[in-house]
Amino acid sequence: MYVLRPINKHDFESLKQIAIESGHGFTSLPVDDTQLKDKIARAEHSFNKQLSQPSDENYLFVLEDTQTGKVVGTTAIEAAVGLKTPLYHYHLGKTVHHSQALKVYNTVEILTMCNDYTGCSEICTLFLQEQSRQGLTGRFLSRARFLFMGQHSERFADTIIAEMRGVSDEHGHSPFWQWLEEHFFSIEFPQADHLVGLGDKVFISELMPKYPIYANLLSKKAQNVIGKVHEKTKPALKLLEKEGFEHRGYVDLFDAGPTVEAKLGNIRSVRESNVCPVTIMANGSEEQTSSKTLAICNQGMSDFRATFSDNAYYDIAKHTLIISPEVATALNLKQGDTARFFDL
Repeated sequence: MYVLRPINKHDFESLKQIAIESGHGFTSLPVDDTQLKDKIARAEHSFNKQLSQPSDENYLFVLEDTQTGKVVGTTAIEAAVGLKTPLYHYHLGKTVHHSQALKVYNTVEILTMCNDYTGCSEICTLFLQEQSRQGLTGRFLSRARFLFMGQHSERFADTIIAEMRGVSDEHGHSPFWQWLEEHFFSIEFPQADHLVGLGDKVFISELMPKYPIYANLLSKKAQNVIGKVHEKTKPALKLLEKEGFEHRGYVDLFDAGPTVEAKLGNIRSVRESNVCPVTIMANGSEEQTSSKTLAICNQGMSDFRATFSDNAYYDIAKHTLIISPEVATALNLKQGDTARFFDL
């Protein structure tokens, strides 16, 4: 069984291994001991805060295989981005060059640097080790965040965003960045990517072009990757699109990967989740026979737990969720406690 829970200081070595495996472009987990320990400490503090509105919190979760005790994945939520360190994007818009006298009408795409997503909540740091990617595990890891957000909606903004990894090669080189590097930065993409992961973003405002960039002036390779995702990111993007996330023209400054957004209340997993008391019954009871797999969580904060199981059943008539003792133990639930769930 896989259980999602808040990270703690004992997970440092596991988090470092995931940071190493995640590779270039995964800026939220830099391979830096101090930064990773700070992330864990910040998450622990966030889970223990008493709050009624979002501020500068990070909720970092790990996915644990209860059979082996090993951490196999991570996922996280930033409650309000850009409040302390600016969050930059390019917005892809259009400008028109028109001369009635010459009968010329040209529409050109432009990239304008902005901070439009300041204060929004961001889902991030989604990574699952390859050996655990079978079945519904990846889908659960992506969607389980919405159980937590639905349960504790006062801690998050109305708009939720997700920055998707853009196109880069096996060496971590981005076609989009190569154009920027040549004309403005003179440092390679992996180095810039690493600096952002360390929280050092001063160079962005210092070196980025201050005026809109005409997209047709970029190299053809750079133009072709604007708004496109890395091959390994395509499944994650499809999952978010099914949840109702849309791309509205915002892209990453470095690799031009798309940022997608949705309103919290419109996210499918939040909208379709249900809350009801639980009834604990032995495995194999007739009521628990179901073809559905449910994602289920308790109502905790620092003791939040979530899992997925086909050994659970929602009794509509009695408005109760019937779960096995194994699921109850994994989620720290007792008879009559309340749980949130949706059909995975």
